[in-house]
Amino acid sequence: MLKVRVIPTMLWKHFGLVKGVKFDSSRRVGPVLPAVRVYNQREVDELILVDVVAHQTGDDPDYESITDFAQDCFVPFTVGGGITKLEHVQHLLRAGADKVSVNTAAYANPGLVSEIAQRHGCQCIIASIDVKSNSRGGWTCYSHAGQRDSGRDVISWALELQNRGAGEVLITSIEHDGTMQGYDLPLIEALTSRLDIPVIASGGAGSYQHMVQAVTLAGASAVAAASMFHFTEHTPAGAKLALARAGVAVRSTFPAISGERGADILPR
Repeated sequence: MLKVRVIPTMLWKHFGLVKGVKFDSSRRVGPVLPAVRVYNQREVDELILVDVVAHQTGDDPDYESITDFAQDCFVPFTVGGGITKLEHVQHLLRAGADKVSVNTAAYANPGLVSEIAQRHGCQCIIASIDVKSNSRGGWTCYSHAGQRDSGRDVISWALELQNRGAGEVLITSIEHDGTMQGYDLPLIEALTSRLDIPVIASGGAGSYQHMVQAVTLAGASAVAAASMFHFTEHTPAGAKLALARAGVAVRSTFPAISGERGADILPR
């Protein structure tokens, strides 16, 4: 039985973490390394770190900082932002990343996804898609940290990325992002009903129930959150307990929840 994952998302801007509402990343959260160390103690399954301004400069990813972060990260570590060529991926993996997340560069060069999958395996690449709802009742994909309308329909784009070898899709609703009012469940369900690869729900989580809904109602394989973990008393361990109580299988290494270190939390 596949276990549902709980994944904190960290948005990296210049020298620290930020968070905002609807991709307005103006609120500073704090430095990256202490956050990584804290999450290591808080029952997370994976961590995602995205440089939200890397697309503006065209510079290579900051491999030195990634190396520092990865040394203190003891769960699978995904890095995104500014990845435009296979060489970037190779250096990030050497620096300690386990996976990479590609978003903006894929619109200009969809073949990049294929190259990464062929060289490093499908499990290495997460296709990140940021969307807004449109007047046609669907969703349109946006690039450059949600600033540019790509003109792409989310379903057709996600299917193309899957066919090119993406191992997972991280889907983020720009309109729900940072609101803590809940995920865009129809969006998530539209993808999970069409894709054969896991879908990570992102954008809008504000309570454990929102995460339960994303999994049980919309079919998400993982739930990602930022504001909920930064600005409330909710914790990844609490999220797992709520999911388990709703009949969702999750993985735990926290004795207070599982009763046994390393045990699975399975639905009763």
